[in-house]
Amino acid sequence: MSIWAIADLHLSFGVPNKLMDIFGPQWVNHAARVEKAWKENVSPDDLVLIPGDISWAMQFDEVRPDLEWIHKLPGTKVCIKGNHDYWWSSISKIRPILPPSCHLIQNDSFTWKDVSIGGSRMWDTSEYNFDALFEDEEPVAQKTLTESDVSEDKDKIFRRELGRLENSLKTMDQKAKLRIAMTHYPAIGLDLKDSSISRLLEKYNVNICVFGHIHNVQSGLPLFGIHNGVEYHLVACDYLNCTPLKITSQP
Repeated sequence: MSIWAIADLHLSFGVPNKLMDIFGPQWVNHAARVEKAWKENVSPDDLVLIPGDISWAMQFDEVRPDLEWIHKLPGTKVCIKGNHDYWWSSISKIRPILPPSCHLIQNDSFTWKDVSIGGSRMWDTSEYNFDALFEDEEPVAQKTLTESDVSEDKDKIFRRELGRLENSLKTMDQKAKLRIAMTHYPAIGLDLKDSSISRLLEKYNVNICVFGHIHNVQSGLPLFGIHNGVEYHLVACDYLNCTPLKITSQP
C-alpha cells in the first residue's frame, strides 16, 4: 500500500469553458495526463491525497462529473477545500452524495489503515512569501490562477483558518502509526523556519504535510524538506508534471 498526493487538479468536466490551457503549456491536456500517470502508478489499495482546488465548478451539480472522474481512478481519495473550490458549500449536503471512493475533510479527520489525515485550506500569510521562486515579475497566469477577490483582511482569514486546522488536527487518531496534514496554501516558507502552521503540526505530532497552490514553478526544482521532524511536500499538479507524488509506503 502506498500513499500519493496531487493538488490543484482544476478539473472542468462540468464547466468546459474553464480549460487550463490558457495558463501555459504545462497545463495543456492536463486531465488526460493526470489520468494516465495516475493509472500507471496508483493501485486500488492505495491512498491519494488531494489538497484543494479540485474543480472550477461553482455549484455542486457542476462538480459531479469531476468527482465521478476522480472516483473512477484507482485508490481511496481524501480531499480538502482549496481557494477555488466554490462548489464546496455545506459539507452535510455534499457528503451523502459523494462517490464512495472520495472523502472530504472539514473540521474533522479521516483514518485509513492506521493512517490519520487532517487538514484545512489555510490562506496567505505575512509570515512568509514565495517571491524568490520567480526571477521576474510574477506571471499574469500565476496571479489569475491563485488570487481570490476578497475584501476581508488576509491575516484575519489566516487566523480563522488556523483555528479550523487545529479543530481538524485535534480529531486525528494519535495512536495511528502515521499522521498526515493537508493544507491548500503552503504550511511553511522556503527557508523552513518556524511558522504558525508548523508549530501547530508539531503540537499534534504530524509526520507529513502536503500542500499545493504555488504554480508556474519549474517542475522538479527541489523545494521544502524536513523541519523539526515534519516532512513538507509541494504537490501542485503542474509542479509534479501531472504525476501523483508517492509520499510513503505502508506494509
